[in-house]
Amino acid sequence: MESGAGKHWTEEEVKALLSVWSEKNIRKQLHGTLRNKGIFIYIAKRLQELGVCRDWKQCRAKYKNLKYEYRTVKYAHNSGDGTKTMKFFHDLDAILRYEPVTQLAAEENGRCSVTEAQLNTSPTTESTQ
Repeated sequence: MESGAGKHWTEEEVKALLSVWSEKNIRKQLHGTLRNKGIFIYIAKRLQELGVCRDWKQCRAKYKNLKYEYRTVKYAHNSGDGTKTMKFFHDLDAILRYEPVTQLAAEENGRCSVTEAQLNTSPTTESTQ
């Protein structure tokens, strides 16, 4: 199953990405890591083993798009709008359910910062790079 740049992801390709993404060590490395090129290079290699030919940039873009779409649908559901759906919502929910979200609080000068209470409750994450 070959896919060039600019081609849409097939359902099988997305399922393969989700299967690699759902692995505990991958989830752990992706959470809280800002410089994650190495992780996506590894994910792209794993996908190649599964017959999905995508580079690390395509994998990262798809990861970000799926995560954004998931959060949009999740927010809509939490707001009482059950009409928004997405194809892999339940798979993504299983992957992202336990990922803590750091919320930002607006300061008086208009900048955002993490509130002290959130700092005390957030688990510490180790840098992987």
